Amino acid sequence: MAKFLVERATSAGGVVLRCAGDNIEVLLCANFQRGVWALPKGTPDPGENIVETAQREVREETGLEVEMKAKAGSINYWFVHEGISCRKTVHFFLMEPRGGSLEKHDPEFDAVEWVSLTEAYQRMSYKNETEMVRRAVALFCGESSMRGCHRHHEG
Repeated sequence: MAKFLVERATSAGGVVLRCAGDNIEVLLCANFQRGVWALPKGTPDPGENIVETAQREVREETGLEVEMKAKAGSINYWFVHEGISCRKTVHFFLMEPRGGSLEKHDPEFDAVEWVSLTEAYQRMSYKNETEMVRRAVALFCGESSMRGCHRHHEG
């Protein structure tokens, strides 16, 4: 019987949201060569927990300083790399911007842009990340009622 090599991998990232008038915008990262629009995320550095990883990855990939608000959820998927099957879990957190500049984003991405939710749902390359945005928006809207922001959310 053949043995299959299976590894586990973990990443963490953020769903960064902000109010733009009465609407909500989400921050997306683009790699044009790969044709990908996605949420900022990455692999932990040694000794880092997933919260620290998420904040660092968002800061590096977007140029923004963010405030962690809540866990939005996790996604799992399989991929094969060099003949080894890997089960990856990516933890996502709702975040809000607190400073920094998009111009300081990581060169890994060609563009980092604020987009409306409708635009985000059309652009995003990974459907499981779209679900994380929906979950984060629900958390964001629930929290906003205490601040008086109406935050109409689309889709």
